[in-house]
Amino acid sequence: MWGGVLVSLIFIYLTFRGIDFAALSAAMARIDLWLFAPALLVLAVAIVLRAVRWRILFSAGHRPSTGAVTSALLVGYLFNSILPARAGEAARVVFLNQRAGTPRFEALGTVAAERAVDVLSLLAILFALTPVLPSVDWLPRVLTLGGVLFVAIGAAFVVFALYGERPARLMLRPLRMLPRMGEERIGLAAASLVRGLEVFRRPSIALPAVGLTAMSWLLIAWSSWLCMQGLHLSLGFSAGLLVVVAVNLGMILPSGPAALGVFEAATLAALQPYHVEHATALSYALLLHALNVIPFIVAGYIALQYHALGRRWRSREEVSPADYDARRSAEERRA
Repeated sequence: MWGGVLVSLIFIYLTFRGIDFAALSAAMARIDLWLFAPALLVLAVAIVLRAVRWRILFSAGHRPSTGAVTSALLVGYLFNSILPARAGEAARVVFLNQRAGTPRFEALGTVAAERAVDVLSLLAILFALTPVLPSVDWLPRVLTLGGVLFVAIGAAFVVFALYGERPARLMLRPLRMLPRMGEERIGLAAASLVRGLEVFRRPSIALPAVGLTAMSWLLIAWSSWLCMQGLHLSLGFSAGLLVVVAVNLGMILPSGPAALGVFEAATLAALQPYHVEHATALSYALLLHALNVIPFIVAGYIALQYHALGRRWRSREEVSPADYDARRSAEERRA
């Protein structure tokens, strides 16, 4: 966690080092904010597609409703925005378990599968963009690293497709050190985890998951490109795609809340080959980051409060009025 915060602080320093704040303020003043409304709408559609993608990764017997996975996804974005080390990934697993009774290890497996499909899709987009991208010195290194990641994730697909529960049991073996985690419970957890990783083994799940992932990335890139128009940046759609690829590959690094610093530095690196003036590029990075954080904090908070209210009402219904009054009286005395 502290390592992630340190990474964010380093990138914040690198991002703002030598910046002309007067030029930054002037660039912010030239923004047409009305274009951020359609950008937010396109982004919302992309998030719905990602929720549908997450839902189809679950086994048929434990597949939650679209509303439940959408709420869980928003809660995950909320906690990713306010806590370091991408804590929202764990938060949405717990939330979905409480909301829909989904087994935690299966949900965890689907989250891992999501990340693998996301990275593979981003790398495929990057390789496809290479012929139309301007020349830049860091691109060959990124492509080399991307090739290594592509092979590593592909190897994971093959291992789980061939061996099923065996690699999952090996991954969960350290849990034996925890209380009440015997071999039987680890076996059940491994079976649940493998159900969440079915995308590695079943083309009928993998194909729609990859298709929805690609569509969501294209919509997110469209949203990023619309934001460019708000700053009067005369760049093509490929620039919006490159920003999305750079930011989300950069967020593989551990970082602080909302990937502060990492998001901005990756955006500046993506715009560098287009020779965008530094202050203008940074104003775009800050506003794009706000668009990708603030609405999700609000939506995630609403989803979390709605869930908490529902649990409170269900707990009241499970006890008799007399028991409820006695419990309230006891709580008031303790207070």
